[in-house]
Amino acid sequence: MSSTPDSTPKSTQQAAVEGRPARKPAPAGRDRAKSSRRRAREFALQGLYEWQINKREPSSIDAHIRELEDFAKCDRPHYDALLHGCIDQSALLDADLVKFLDRPIEELSPVEHAVLWIGAYELAHCLDVPYKVAINEAVELAKSFGGTDGHKYVNGVLDHLAPGLRPDEVKAARPIKR
Repeated sequence: MSSTPDSTPKSTQQAAVEGRPARKPAPAGRDRAKSSRRRAREFALQGLYEWQINKREPSSIDAHIRELEDFAKCDRPHYDALLHGCIDQSALLDADLVKFLDRPIEELSPVEHAVLWIGAYELAHCLDVPYKVAINEAVELAKSFGGTDGHKYVNGVLDHLAPGLRPDEVKAARPIKR
């Protein structure tokens, strides 16, 4: 990847121009292979970020995302469910999330907010995704796209949200306290 004179990688500058979060470089030695579901989550995150920042119509955002490189490699039905489900249910998802936030929802970064929507949506509606996977995938999105410690915040909020949305699954997975 080439850099501009100010040493900002072109892909980071391009992301800023396109109104989407920039990806942090992967740590050295990390496997670059991604599942189609992870790609779907990443594309949904980009769309949700754009929806929050630019207030464009969801159909316009969706069309733009579908034109991006590697979109064909994502799980399109999962992307559709995440992008459109999170947008359609943003108020309901916020109502679930706000109980576990330590600040007003308006003070969340757009990336953290979108990641929390994705995690909450998967916990509530994607029952084929185990709750630990939904939380972990949201944490990984926050690590890749969010602020320095945003992934810790996302983990804490979703970990508190999960028992309310998936009580039986969480109860079965967590050890009994004595």
